This record gives sequence, structure tokens and C-alpha cells, in this order.
Amino acid sequence: PAVWQNPYLNVFKHFRVEEWRRSAKEGDVTTFMDKTLKGTVYRIRGSIPASNYIQLPKTSTQSLGLVGRYLYLLFRPMPNKYFVVHLDVSTEDNQVVRISFSNLFKEFKSTATWLQFPFICGASKGSVYENTAKTSKQDLLGAAPANVRWTCLMLDLQYILSMYLNRRYSHLKSVKLCSNLLVKNLCTSDLLFDPGVTFSEARQSNLACHGMSPMPREMAFPVPKGEKWHDRYDYIRFPCDGSKLPYDSIQKSCSSPAAVLEDTVHELPQLVTLTKAVRDRLSLIQQITSPKAVSIPWRESA
Repeated sequence: PAVWQNPYLNVFKHFRVEEWRRSAKEGDVTTFMDKTLKGTVYRIRGSIPASNYIQLPKTSTQSLGLVGRYLYLLFRPMPNKYFVVHLDVSTEDNQVVRISFSNLFKEFKSTATWLQFPFICGASKGSVYENTAKTSKQDLLGAAPANVRWTCLMLDLQYILSMYLNRRYSHLKSVKLCSNLLVKNLCTSDLLFDPGVTFSEARQSNLACHGMSPMPREMAFPVPKGEKWHDRYDYIRFPCDGSKLPYDSIQKSCSSPAAVLEDTVHELPQLVTLTKAVRDRLSLIQQITSPKAVSIPWRESA
């Protein structure tokens, strides 16, 4: 039934957000041309997040019905401000659970129907903020730094529900993006995208065999020639390692999927394709050199 959502769904494009017929906006929501992304983005501003937002779908009685396991949000927190994002997801037993993250939250909170994650904003690589704000997690909580970067956030909705509430994920019901945010787009997919990998690199590494893909071009951030994606933007996947759950905050804390895969592949023995003749010869050698059970006759008593 969800074939139309594969291999991914560009949510803003599919629901034609700019027309505001299948989505809603409230408060100070505008569009402008972002110099970094070289394209139009949505700006959501206001001192009260609950009064300034973009909501999909338009009313709470409707549902997006998006079944992709991963949600990708392309956004940038506004400098020196606070923001909130709410995701309502439905479980297989028809329970609606709200997943919220914000740099307003001071600690992780959980109930049977609501998960609240503090979001820790990163800063530009090598900046004063990045170099000095590494003492404790508490020092990092709060308003976004002045040079906060555009971020690709990947949320594993299936994993979050399973690990934190022991429930099975069904679909994404609604999304509410509250001030203060710049938002480029969001998409859902069952594929694990790595925005820092190009299509040529993906082909050379054969990432498709491992369930990974480069970010679709219409969802990708531009990278000037000669520069690297991770030097300009942040990539956060949450949760990033099931063995370390539960996490109590969302932050940049682990490598990209392709980097993890590359490290894993290097640790594994390399597979070699052999011709039938070589396999036959190896089989014969193995037969000759393998130890065989030797029958030892009983000694006759003296």
C-alpha cells in the first residue's frame, strides 16, 4: 500500500507546503533565499513556539500516513534562540505517541505517550564554541550558538519506539515545526541515507548492498568544489548505536553510516571470487592435506 512512498518521500514537495492547503502555518512564518543552501527555506520565528509553527497535515483529525522507518529533517536552529519540534507517531496497536525534541528541554522525560529529548546544538568546526564547550553536557544545553550550522537530522522512529517504550512503529501521523527554526525540507524512507557520500563514492563502495544510499539530489545540501560535506554541515543520526541505549539527548556524537561501514568492512576478511578450476584444485589440496582418522590396531598381549 505504501509503494508510492518508496524509495523515499519528499514531504514538503508531496504535500505542496507552499500552497498551505494540506498544511498549516501560524504566526511568523516566511520564506527567504538562504545563501548557504542557495535556495528557498522556511523561517519560523517568535518568542512563543506554540504560537509560531508549520504543521503537517493541516488538522489534527488527519494523518500523514508515512510509513518510512527513518525521518530526515533538514534544518538550522536560529542563533541564540530556542526551538521545539513535535512528531506524532502511531503504533501498531493504534496508540499515538508524541516524540519531541528541543534545546529548551533540560533533561529527558518519558511517559507512555510522550518522549521529550533535549537537543544539543553544534557549532562550526574549529569555532570558539566548539573548542570551549566540551567540559560537560550541562554546559552545552541551552540556546543555539551564534554560528550554529545547517543540520541533517535522521531519526530512527522504529528504533525509538521499540527501545524506549517497547512498542512497534506503524506510521508518522503528524509533524509540528515550532519557532525558532530555518527549515529546508523533510523526507521519510526505509533507506539509510548518508548526506556526506557522493553518488560516485556510493557506487565505488557498493553501499547499496549494505542498505545505504547517498542523499537524494533534491534533498541534498550543496557542497562547493574541493570542500567536504562534513566541514560545512552537521549530520546527526538518532539513536546512533543501539548498544549504548538509552540516550538522554540528541546531539552530534557518532560517525556517518558510511564511515562506520567502512571501518567494519576493513575488519572483515575480503571475499575473493574464484573460478571453478581453482575451487576444484583447492578442494583436492584440502582433501590431501586434511588430517584423517587413522585406524590403530589393538596390540596383541605379550
